[in-house]
Amino acid sequence: MQYPVTLTEDPGHGLIVTFRDIPEAISQGDDVEEALAMAEDALLTALEFYFEDMRKVPAPSEQLEGEHLVRIPASVAVKVLLLNEMVEQNFSVGSMVHLLGLTRLEANRLLDPDGSTDIDTIERALKLLGRSLEFSLK
Repeated sequence: MQYPVTLTEDPGHGLIVTFRDIPEAISQGDDVEEALAMAEDALLTALEFYFEDMRKVPAPSEQLEGEHLVRIPASVAVKVLLLNEMVEQNFSVGSMVHLLGLTRLEANRLLDPDGSTDIDTIERALKLLGRSLEFSLK
């Protein structure tokens, strides 16, 4: 999962980092390399707000000319897919506890982008929602 990022020159201050799909993610860097590193941090931090608020994360748009792409880790991407499906179906974390036989801590980790969760548990949660997880190489 890759999000397009715009780097805008700010004279005397380097480059401003913005995401049109995730407007909460804003940062800055002195050069392109630093700006892209800061972009990844800003994106992951902004995604945490979506998880905390149980809000659907916008899908990444197509890259436009002049934009760079920032990839989120696979462990976060699958949790974004799960979060979006739970929001879409109005499915609560408490339901995951009950229907999957998870502890509250395990269920909360399903929607913690920083927490480790067994991929099989995420797959079980998606199956409960009528979805399947598939992988491919590019």
